Amino acid sequence: MASDPKVSIITGAASGIGRALAVHYAARGDQTVIGTFPGDPHDPEETLRLVKEAGGEAVIHEVDVRSTPSVNRFAQRAVDEYGRLDYTVANAGILRNAPLEELSDERWTEMLDVDLTGVLRTLRAGAVHTGKGGSMVAISSIAGGVYGWEEHAHYAAAKAGVLGLVRSLAVELGHRQIRVNAVIPGLIETPQSLDPVNSIGAAGLERAGRDIPWGRVGRAAEVASVIGFLTSTDAQYVTGQPLIVDGGLTVKMRA
Repeated sequence: MASDPKVSIITGAASGIGRALAVHYAARGDQTVIGTFPGDPHDPEETLRLVKEAGGEAVIHEVDVRSTPSVNRFAQRAVDEYGRLDYTVANAGILRNAPLEELSDERWTEMLDVDLTGVLRTLRAGAVHTGKGGSMVAISSIAGGVYGWEEHAHYAAAKAGVLGLVRSLAVELGHRQIRVNAVIPGLIETPQSLDPVNSIGAAGLERAGRDIPWGRVGRAAEVASVIGFLTSTDAQYVTGQPLIVDGGLTVKMRA
């Protein structure tokens, strides 16, 4: 454990990028509140096991980012458990396929409630307990953050909105020396992207990987290390920025 461990809260930490980030923080001696949604099929205990294996310390806390009281309790847990809060990472999100003719008001509202308003709730709750030198990161996506994506207009709109939210909060919280940035993952192998119904699935990822300059899709740990950088003192003068992690996908010239 580091002599002065930092404390983080991470939503959506039962799997994927959130899990990888909790392990990343553990390896550098930080402490984490592992946020998990009660309906998530992935086991947060596995995240906790990996954190402990890496020599770290963490606790599991159930949180529903659709609920302000739930998110507020989640942020408070960091203070109750570890006495402080340094990093807030808004990672929780859902992905749903919906052609325009099937994109009802209810499906639109559900998506934005989690993937955009849920990010707001998380950052807002974290800001209450974060002092000078703290840092926040929100997860966007190349879908909406860079590209459009057919049959995913609600998802892309939410992820585009995350970027505006981050820029504005970076300005608003700058006087407190709290940094707010966004990470825009490209095609990353996670349980969400492996879903063949709502995303492109394993076969789609394999095909897409051949068109990425790096020669493959990304790994959750590679995104986690970028978030780790943004929440470290190495990035202490970086705020309001969207950082793309995509192996060169978005800069490749199309034939």
